[in-house]
Amino acid sequence: MSENHQRQQKVVSWESMRGEPLSELLTVRVAGGRDWSCVLFELQSKERETEELRVKYKERKQVLENLEERSEELQKKIKEVQKLHLSFNAFLKDEDAAQTAKKAEKERKEVLQKEAEIKRLKEECAEVNERKQKLQRQVHRQHVYRQCMERVCEKTKFEHVQALTGHLESLLHFRQQLYQRENKAQEQVDQQRKALLSLENQLKLLRLQQSNQLSQLQTKLEKTHSEALTWERRWNCIQETAAKKTLKLGQIKMVSLNLYETTGGSFEGEEGVDMNDTEKQLDQVKMFFEDHSDIVRQHQTPLQRRNDGQKQDQAKKSHQTQYKKKNRF
Repeated sequence: MSENHQRQQKVVSWESMRGEPLSELLTVRVAGGRDWSCVLFELQSKERETEELRVKYKERKQVLENLEERSEELQKKIKEVQKLHLSFNAFLKDEDAAQTAKKAEKERKEVLQKEAEIKRLKEECAEVNERKQKLQRQVHRQHVYRQCMERVCEKTKFEHVQALTGHLESLLHFRQQLYQRENKAQEQVDQQRKALLSLENQLKLLRLQQSNQLSQLQTKLEKTHSEALTWERRWNCIQETAAKKTLKLGQIKMVSLNLYETTGGSFEGEEGVDMNDTEKQLDQVKMFFEDHSDIVRQHQTPLQRRNDGQKQDQAKKSHQTQYKKKNRF
C-alpha cells in the first residue's frame, strides 16, 4: 500500500497540464529533480539493453543446450567404448587397446572441457539473468515515466513516443552544440580580453615613456629658451654698442674733418686728402699741432715748458683712462 502511495506521488497531475504547450510540459520535473526527457532516454536505454540481454540470453541458452546434447552424445560414446573395451579386452591388448585408450582419454578431456564450458556458460547465464531481472525491475519502476511520456505525446503533435524522443534527442544535440560554441566563444573572449589587457599595459608603458621624454624635452626647451633670451640680450647689447660706436665713429670723422679744415687742410689738388680718409686727416692735424707746439716752445721760458709738459702728460693719462672705460663697457 505504501509503495502504491509513493508511486502515486511520483506521477505528475496530468489534469493540471492539459492545454499546456510542449516546451512547458517538457520542463516539468519529477521527484528527485530529474526531467521527463532524461527519464525517457534512460528508460529507452534500459529497454534497449534489456532487449540485447534477452537476445544474448537466448543465444547462450541455445549454445548451452547444444553443449548438453553434445555432452550426452559423448557420454553415450564413452559408455559404448567402455562396453567395447570390456568385450574385446582380450583381443585388443596391444596397439588397438592403446588407440582406444587414447581415444577414450581424448573424449574424456573433451567431456571435461565441455563441462567446464557448460559451467562457465551457466555462470554467465546466471549473471545475465540477474542483470536482466535488475533491468526489468528498473523498467518496472520507470514504467510510470513511460506512461507520462505517452500522455505527453497524446497532447502534442507527435504520433508516438519514439518521434517525441527523437525530437528531444535532436534538441539535446543542438543544446550540446550550442554549449560547445558558447565555450569556444568564451575562450576567444578570454583570449581577446588577455590581449586587450596586454595592449593596455603596453599603452600605459608607452605613455609613461612619452611623458618622461616630453618632460625631458620640456626641460630642455626651457633651458634653450633661457639661453636664447640670454643671447638675445647679449645681441641687443652688442647692437647697441655697435650703434654707439658707429655714432661715435661718425662724430670722430666729423670732428677730424672740421679740425682738418680748420688747420687749413685741402680736399683738392695733389696735397689734398680724401674726405673719408680720417687717418691722413688726423696725421695732418697732428703735424699741424706739432709744428705750432715747436713754435710756441721756442717763445716760452723753461718754467712754462715744464708746466706745459706736465699738463700734456696729465691729458694723455686722462684720455687713456677714459678710453679704457669705454672699451670696458
